[in-house]
Amino acid sequence: MLGSISLIAWSVLAVHGSGLSLPDFCSAETLGAIPLSVSFDLALLLNSPTQLATSWALMIAAMMSTLLIEPLRHVRKSSFAKRRAQAMLLFAAGYMAVWMAAGLALQPAALAARWVGPSPLVSFICAAAIASLWQVSPAKRWCLSRCHRQPHLAAFGAAAYRDAFGYGLVNGAACVGACWALMVLPLLLVQAHLLAMVAVTLLILAERLESLASLTMVLARPRQGSAHQQAHTHKTPESTIGEPCHEATKAYTQVRADISVANTGFEPLNSEIKNRS
Repeated sequence: MLGSISLIAWSVLAVHGSGLSLPDFCSAETLGAIPLSVSFDLALLLNSPTQLATSWALMIAAMMSTLLIEPLRHVRKSSFAKRRAQAMLLFAAGYMAVWMAAGLALQPAALAARWVGPSPLVSFICAAAIASLWQVSPAKRWCLSRCHRQPHLAAFGAAAYRDAFGYGLVNGAACVGACWALMVLPLLLVQAHLLAMVAVTLLILAERLESLASLTMVLARPRQGSAHQQAHTHKTPESTIGEPCHEATKAYTQVRADISVANTGFEPLNSEIKNRS
């Protein structure tokens, strides 16, 4: 299902495109000659709110669908059969709502960056530098780890639907925090918009899988350590069986030694009896 949604979104974007458009004369050289309100109105003529929302929704559907496999699987496992479809739809609605809200900030920011930059290439390079800094920041790693969080979800009543929707909101917010800087990059390109989307999608998917593997290793370490500790603290069956045998041997040796000492004490008496007879 998710693969089909992603494929349809990619196909629509490939046919119609979704790059942000600006008038040719809206650049840094002519920005001072045209009033800001007039330039903004011209940009809105080429990028209507409906067009911006549609293209952004298609971008999210194309690039983020594969990232929802594990969260939706968690929602499905935590729901009864008759509630699964509604719970999964509510999760997707919450997730999409956060990304659509983020688009209200990211798309105007991309338009402004192209607007004031001396050239699209310079704007893209500056945005790529900001994205690179964000990629190595602790805040980015924190958001990325939150993307893998799977909270407890209620299974009964209205709480089940509330938790599914809330989980979508939280997971979507974590995903926005982890990917916002990368998502701006395709918006700054017109000719290579689709190519930049593919590159960013692969990068996001790779880092998500890498962080999942790292998280799995971290969670597995305490279990391995406890198992290793148990192997050293608890005795093996062979050693447990061998201990009684060893104790019996020691007891037998001690008894023989005591008998030997006792016999030594009676030796004079035995000699006296032999002499008299």
